[in-house]
Amino acid sequence: MSDAAGRWISTFLEAQAAELDAAKNTRLAYGRDLLDFAAWLERRGSSFDAAERGDIEQYLIFCDDQGLSKATRSRRLSAIRQLYRFAFEEGWRKENPGLRIKGPGRVKSLPKTLELSEVEALLKAAAEIGRGVDERLRNACLVELIYATGMRVSELVELPVAAARGGPAMILVRGKGGKERMVPLSAPAKAALAAWLNARDAAEDATVAKGLKPSRFLFPGRGAAGHMTRQQFFILLKAIAAQAGLDPSKVTPHTMRHAFATHLLAGGADLRVIQTLLGHADLSTTEIYTHVLDEHLKALVLDHHPLARKG
Repeated sequence: MSDAAGRWISTFLEAQAAELDAAKNTRLAYGRDLLDFAAWLERRGSSFDAAERGDIEQYLIFCDDQGLSKATRSRRLSAIRQLYRFAFEEGWRKENPGLRIKGPGRVKSLPKTLELSEVEALLKAAAEIGRGVDERLRNACLVELIYATGMRVSELVELPVAAARGGPAMILVRGKGGKERMVPLSAPAKAALAAWLNARDAAEDATVAKGLKPSRFLFPGRGAAGHMTRQQFFILLKAIAAQAGLDPSKVTPHTMRHAFATHLLAGGADLRVIQTLLGHADLSTTEIYTHVLDEHLKALVLDHHPLARKG
């Protein structure tokens, strides 16, 4: 396998772990599937960055000829499609060759989300957890921002501090592939941002006084990137979930993003507005939230309607 293919796979799997809380066994299975696809492409003189839709379809035929089960072929297609969606959003590919390829009976699962009461518990816990006042202000700001805006975790941790100056009503977010969008801030998010910015600037002044270079990020970090990493926020969110009395396995940066979209839709927001706020290139990606809401409403009826309880 080429070094480039290895980098694609390792970076993709790291993002799966950090953003989606993908289980270790799932990541291992995806890794094996993508290694097999990479080897198949290389035997044909191709690669991840050159493969087209027809190549993926031919690979699926090859897998069928090998006698692989429907479940295995579905998982391999899922791994390939997620890899190319990630590559497209990261700007590695100008197009996504994995779109509109039908799998062998794969059932599309609905994204996991959180109830409003659970989000409120997380927001409260975020302001209570931390080794000091500054850390608690930072944690509150992180959770308020991700829920108020629906940002991806990478967009959140990479926010430049310049975007937060001047008490903005909206923040400019640079998404995957370099695409920019404006996202509005709620009153609690603006208050949390202002409080953290004051504490952050005071800490940065002390850093500069020591002769060190100030950070250009809203959430500075000690690592090479210069900002809090996706993994660090992932771990922090688990701790906040535990503090809130929630199951940590249920809470990830991605479920916070899903909660933002689902709660907006339940409140009557237009689907195209949600598409813009989330930074989705295709409305069909956003439409999954209508199904989430349908399932939620159905569950409410089944749980609370007197005739449903009698049945």
